[in-house]
Amino acid sequence: MARGKLRIYLGAAPGVGKTFAMLDEGWRRKERGTDVVIGYVESHNRPKTIAQMRDLEVVPRRLLEYRGQTLEEMDLDAILRRKPKVALVDELAHTNVPGTRNEKRWKDVEELLEAGIDVISTVNIQHLASVNDVVEQITGITQRETVPDAVVRAADQIELVDMAPEALRRRMAHGNIYPPEKVDAALGHYFRVGNLGALRELALLWVADRVDDELSRYRERHGIEDPWETKERVVVALTGAPNGDRLLRRGARMAARVNGELVGVHVRSADGAARAPSEQLERQRQLLAELGGRYAELTAIDVAGALVSFARSENATQLVLGATQRSKWSELVGGSVINRAIREADDLDVHVISAAEPEAGSLPRGPRRNRLASFPPRRRQVAWVMGSGGVVLLTLALSPMRSSLGLPGALLVLLLGVVGIALLGGVPPAVLAVGVSVVVADFFFTPPYHSFRISHASDVVALVVFVAAAAAVSALVDRLTRRGLQVARAAAEAEALARLAGGTVLSKGEPLPDLVAEVRRTFALDAVAVLAPTDDGWRPIASAGGPVPTRPEVASLSAELTEGTVLVLSGSMASADDRRLLNVFVAQLRLAQERAALEARAASATELEEANTLRTALLAAVSHDLRTPLASIKAAATSLLSEDVRWDEHEEREFAKTIDAESDRLTHLVTNLLDMSRLQTGALKVALRPIALDDVVYTTIGTLSGGGARVVIDIDEPDLFVMVDSGLFERVLANVIENALSWSPEGTVVRVEAGRAGDHVDVRVVDQGPGIPPDQREAVFQPFQRLGDGRGERRDGVGLGLAVARGFIDAMGGSVTIEDTPGGGTTVVCSLPLASA
Repeated sequence: MARGKLRIYLGAAPGVGKTFAMLDEGWRRKERGTDVVIGYVESHNRPKTIAQMRDLEVVPRRLLEYRGQTLEEMDLDAILRRKPKVALVDELAHTNVPGTRNEKRWKDVEELLEAGIDVISTVNIQHLASVNDVVEQITGITQRETVPDAVVRAADQIELVDMAPEALRRRMAHGNIYPPEKVDAALGHYFRVGNLGALRELALLWVADRVDDELSRYRERHGIEDPWETKERVVVALTGAPNGDRLLRRGARMAARVNGELVGVHVRSADGAARAPSEQLERQRQLLAELGGRYAELTAIDVAGALVSFARSENATQLVLGATQRSKWSELVGGSVINRAIREADDLDVHVISAAEPEAGSLPRGPRRNRLASFPPRRRQVAWVMGSGGVVLLTLALSPMRSSLGLPGALLVLLLGVVGIALLGGVPPAVLAVGVSVVVADFFFTPPYHSFRISHASDVVALVVFVAAAAAVSALVDRLTRRGLQVARAAAEAEALARLAGGTVLSKGEPLPDLVAEVRRTFALDAVAVLAPTDDGWRPIASAGGPVPTRPEVASLSAELTEGTVLVLSGSMASADDRRLLNVFVAQLRLAQERAALEARAASATELEEANTLRTALLAAVSHDLRTPLASIKAAATSLLSEDVRWDEHEEREFAKTIDAESDRLTHLVTNLLDMSRLQTGALKVALRPIALDDVVYTTIGTLSGGGARVVIDIDEPDLFVMVDSGLFERVLANVIENALSWSPEGTVVRVEAGRAGDHVDVRVVDQGPGIPPDQREAVFQPFQRLGDGRGERRDGVGLGLAVARGFIDAMGGSVTIEDTPGGGTTVVCSLPLASA
C-alpha cells in the first residue's frame, strides 16, 4: 500500500487563515470528485470558519472522560475504517487527552499516512521544536505543544499562509479570531505588532530553508552535478548542564541558516567518572532528535582535543560550546576547555554561548554572594599613602630611640603599623608597608647604620620573621575586616529590603517619588531621577536631590524601566557589591510603574463599565417606562383616524384627552430619565428644597394610569415637609407604587404610609404580594432584574423601576430598603431628610 501524502498549511500566528485555507482545499478536491472527510477541525466558534466547512462529511469525534470532564478528540479508528482518500486534520501539534492511542496528533497523522490516506493539516511556527525558545523570548509565552521539525519537513507540500501584522490585528479587532472579551488582552500582549512581525519573519525564514531543501532534492533527482560547497555541519558540545537545551536550539538555528547538519557530541571522562547528570543528558538527546540532529559520544582524557578532533573528522565548520560555570581558581588548577579548544581549532569557528541571557534593561550583576566585600575607595587611598610615607615617618620618629629599642623593638612597632594599614585598605597596601618597613628597618636599625648591608645573621632572621608574621597577620586582618564590611553591607541591604517589603515606599498614592528618594538615601547619591522621553528630549517624572541629570548619557549610571522611561543616578558610582541591591530597587520601580498603569486602566475600565451600564439602563428605561404611554397615544390616534367607525363628539374628546394626558406623562418620564442620566455622570445638580409630603404623594397618584384607585394614602401629619427634589421624588414614588400594584393580587390595595422617625421621614409603600426573599432584596435594585416580589411571574417591564428609584433617593441623601409586610407581601421604605415647614 502506497503511503499517503501530507500537505501542511503553516502560519505565523493564530487567525491568519490556515484552517480556512485547509477547508477550502478540501472543498475544491471534493468538487473534483475526491473522497474528502473532515477528521478534526477546530472552528473556535468562528462563523466564517464554520461556513467554510460547507457540505464536507464530518467524522464524528470520540468522547473521553478526563478529570470529571467530557472532552472531544479525533476518532482515529473511525477514520481508518471509513478510509477516505483525503482527511482534513487541524492543529498538528495538538496533545491528545490521556487515554487515546497516541500522545500527539502528529502521530495520529502518521498512522493515517501509513494507511494510504492523504492528510491536509495545519500548524503555527510557534509549535516547531527548533524555534520554541525563540518564540518564548519574543512573546513571553511558553508553548507547551510542539511538533518535531522532521515531521513537518517530511511533508510533501508546505504552504505558508501569510498575513501582515496590521491586517491580522484588524481581524482580531473585528472579532473574527477571539471573542470580544478577549480581544483587548490579546492585542496588548501576544498580538502586538512587534511580536507578529518577528513571528512572520521566523515563518518566512523557515519556509525559505524548506525551499532550499526542495531545490537540493530536485538537483539530485535530475542528476545536476554543478559544483557545490561541502555541506556545513554544526557540532554542539553537550555536558548535561542546564543550558544544554539552549545550546542545541541555538545550534539548530545556525545549522538551518546555512542548510547544514546538526551534530551533538558528549565527551565522557576516560576514568569513567560521570561528568553530567544522566537524566539531563538523556533529555537533551531527545531534544536533539526532535531538532533533526544526530548524537555521538566519545571517551577521552583531553576533552578539548577530543571535541576539536571530532569536529574535524565530521568535516564540521562550526563548534558550539557553552560558557563555563567554573570559578577562576578551578580554571587555573584544572585548565579551561574553552581556551584550549579555541587554541587548537585553527580554521574551525568556535562559538561560546553564555549560560543565560541577562534581563533587558537590568544593571550589571554584582559579585557572587560568597565573595568577601571590598574596601571603600577612600580607605584604600589612605592605606596606600600610609603604607609608603606613613611607615617612613614612623621609622624616623623611632630612630632617636635606636639604642634602647634595637631592631626587634622597632620591628614590633612597625608590625603594629602594618596591622593598622591592613585594617584600612587590606592586603595590597599592607604588602607595600611590609616592604617599606624592611627597607627602612635595615637602613636605620641594623648595623652598619645608614646602609643596606647587614652584618649579623640574627638581624636577617629577625627581618625574615617580621615579613612572615606581618604577611600572615595582614591576611587575617584583611579577611576579618572584609567580613565585617560584608556583614555591615548585608545589614544595610536587609534594612533597605525591609523598608520595601514593609510598604514604606509603596504606600497609597504615587509610589515613584518615594522609591526614588529611597534609592538616593540608601546609596548616598547626589541625585536620582526617572526620566520619560518627549519629542524634544527627556523630562523628569520623579526625582530626588540635585542637580538632576537631563538625559541618560550624562548620568553616572542608568537603567531602563517600563514604557521607555529610564532611571538615572548622579554621584559616586555604585560599587559592584551594591549592584544586586540596586537591581532590587530597579525591579520595584518597574513594579510601581506597572501598578500605576494597571490602576489607570482599572479606573478607565470602571468608568467605561459605568457608562455602558448607564447607556443600557437608559435603553431599558425607554422600553420599560415609555412603552405604555406610547401605546395609549398610538391606540387613541389610530382610533381617531379609522374610517370604519364613526365616533361621536364625546368619544373623540375622550381620545383627545387620552393623547394629551399620555403625552404629558411621556414628557414627564423623558425629563426624569434625562435627569437620571446626568445624575449618573455627575452632571446633574439636585435641587433640594422643603416640600409638603402630602402634595407630592397626591400629585404622584394622579400621574398613575388606571391604578390610582387601588392606592390608599395614610399620612400621620398633614403638614409634614421633606427636603427633596420634587420632580425626582415624584418619579421615585411612581416607580415604587407601580411596582407594588403590578404584584398585588386583584382585589387588594397598595397602602402609602408616611410618618416622622427622628430626624427623617419614612414613606412606606405596602403591598400584599408574594414577598421577596431576603437574599434577593438587594438584587431587585439592580437594572434588568425581573425577580419581582418573589416567585411570581412579572407582567411587564424589564426591571428598571426600583433601580431608578434607588438612584434618585441616593442623590437626595435618602435611602431605600425592603421589609416584609405582616401577613405576607413587601414593604418598600423610603427614608428622606426631614425639613421644617
